Amino acid sequence: MSSSTTTDDQLDRAFMALADPVRRAIVARLSRGAATVNELAEPFAITKQAVSKHIAVLEQAGLVSRSRDAQRRPAALVPEALERLTAWIDTYRLTTESRFRRLDDVLAGTPSSPPQEER
Repeated sequence: MSSSTTTDDQLDRAFMALADPVRRAIVARLSRGAATVNELAEPFAITKQAVSKHIAVLEQAGLVSRSRDAQRRPAALVPEALERLTAWIDTYRLTTESRFRRLDDVLAGTPSSPPQEER
């Protein structure tokens, strides 16, 4: 499997994982630090088992990792995965911004309204 295919697969899994609002909220919470399933489940009206499944999806996407701390299994964000997503988005954002700057330059050299014909 080629490197670009692997990267595409990773991006696909990450964006699919982030398509769910509960998982995005979990990522937002984990951005403040590691947390257990119980801690992550508090703001949601869903079972802890459902939260565990959401965490598993985030783990499979490489966005979250889990460790063992005595009886606890806290989940934490994987910063490198978020950096990959940001880098991919930035590639297209920078290209688009460049195009808009060129368009602004063209429009700045063009009169704002077409000249009126004299009668």
